[in-house]
Amino acid sequence: MNKRGKKFLSYYKPYMGLFIADMICALMAAGITLIYPLIVRYITNTVLVEYEIGAAVSIILKLVAVLVGLALLELFCNFFIAYKGHIMGAKMEYDMRNEIFAHFQKLSFNYYDNQKTGLLMTRITNDLFDITELCHHGPEDIVISIIKFIGAFVILIRINWKLTLILFTFIPIMFVFAYMMKGKMNRAFRKNRENIAEINAGIEDNLSGIRVVKSFANEDKELEKFRVNNQRFVDSKSRAYWQMATFHSGLGFFTSMINVAVIAGGGLLIARGGIKLSDLLTFLLYVNNIIEPVRKLINFTEQFQNGITGFSRFMEVLETEPDIVDAPDAKPLENVKGDIEFHDVSFKYEEGLDEVFRDINLKVPAGDYVALVGSSGVGKSTMCSLIPRFYEASNGTITIDGIDIKKITLQSLRQNIGIVQQDVYLFAGTVADNIRYGKPGCTMEEVIEAAKNANAHEFIMELPNGYDTYIGQRGVKLSGGQKQRLSIARVFLKNPPILIFDEATSALDNESEKVVQESLEKLAKNRTTFVIAHRLSTIRNAKNILVLTEDGIKEQGTHADLLKKDGIYAGLYKLTYGTELAV
Repeated sequence: MNKRGKKFLSYYKPYMGLFIADMICALMAAGITLIYPLIVRYITNTVLVEYEIGAAVSIILKLVAVLVGLALLELFCNFFIAYKGHIMGAKMEYDMRNEIFAHFQKLSFNYYDNQKTGLLMTRITNDLFDITELCHHGPEDIVISIIKFIGAFVILIRINWKLTLILFTFIPIMFVFAYMMKGKMNRAFRKNRENIAEINAGIEDNLSGIRVVKSFANEDKELEKFRVNNQRFVDSKSRAYWQMATFHSGLGFFTSMINVAVIAGGGLLIARGGIKLSDLLTFLLYVNNIIEPVRKLINFTEQFQNGITGFSRFMEVLETEPDIVDAPDAKPLENVKGDIEFHDVSFKYEEGLDEVFRDINLKVPAGDYVALVGSSGVGKSTMCSLIPRFYEASNGTITIDGIDIKKITLQSLRQNIGIVQQDVYLFAGTVADNIRYGKPGCTMEEVIEAAKNANAHEFIMELPNGYDTYIGQRGVKLSGGQKQRLSIARVFLKNPPILIFDEATSALDNESEKVVQESLEKLAKNRTTFVIAHRLSTIRNAKNILVLTEDGIKEQGTHADLLKKDGIYAGLYKLTYGTELAV
């Protein structure tokens, strides 16, 4: 058995007791259905022929009681299979979903840069449902089908082998027909799955960017894109349903032909004295016991295909190794001062692509306030993203307090770094929930103190429910400045020794920028701080301004020093503020 097969079976292990009980119930339910026609045959062949009416009635009543008892037992077994069996499947789905979600948390930014969110969501919803349907229904369908099929064959051949051969002549033809049709159906339904995944991705993309859509009045364009994908899905479903209709109607035709063959063959045998009427009746009762397993086994092939396809997609994610992991000898970062050094650091996103920057050498003493400037695309944000190891440097090393960050556990490294970004992400929930994200489990007093430090307390108290106000998905009910102050409050609560401000004020109006800038400066006090600046006016007081290019750091110094050099920085400043340089 290969690695994936062992992995698949491992999900049964915690629920083995429930699985065995489910299989026992499946065996009993299948066995009971084989008994009913035998009791009917016994009544018609023996009781009604060999006993007087009084004795026959007494025996029939006892047999009816047995049939009722069997029906109740079958009821229990079927209920257990339908309820407890599905519960087992749901628990296995729970385990798988936890595992894949936990794995998503381990994957780096580089993985998500190349993936569609909607497609990833399909992996943990639709695909897992198909897997668990296979986990639950697959084994029991096989057990029930084999028991019924073999049991019915053995019983029927003992009753009359000639009529049994007539009946079973159709079975191979049915299997060949079903096998051919199932292949076409599977391909058609697989296409459906691909199309629905594309629809999910499109919906997620549209709803996430609904404000952009509306700002450009492109609702009709988005609707047309959706209609194209939706129509493609309907077309593929039409092809799939054509195959499905052919498949099921064909099986129905074979069932009818088996009944016709049994009636015709049985009639001829009765005429020649080769079989009793009661045995023919028994044969007709067993026809469904033969056809149902055939249907189940054929349906299992589709279920198996869907489940295995889903499991393969599931395993593709689990087998994607995180490219940024803790080293075997990694240790927690403790008692952080905040000295940061870059030693000959270069970076490129993938092998074969050009380097974003190279040969970065930089020493930032603890508590320093460093600003990064440069033209768009030179890697300012990427350079800062290397410090918490959101991306891995292609060459060179980065150290904190003299320790290579690759020898520090990721969790402790990131716990000691606070990031305030231009694109603030707030979670659906209350104001307090979003601030508390910086320190889960903190008290309400700590939340309020952090909000005050971030100049956010005043506007929060003006909201309808204060700190308990629901702010909507991504904080849509707040202004840009308000969202930014909440993100700063979150970092105040985290209280890290190292800060990264990634163009944190570039999207704000002047009034909001002033308030947020005050909050940022308060937060940065006595902390090692990197500021990625879009507006050069916000970094004029920085101790050290770095001018980044593709070839590394080309200029370095204070605002006044760099203006005097009349180099790249001075050029950027003139471009923004004109020729009169305020030093």
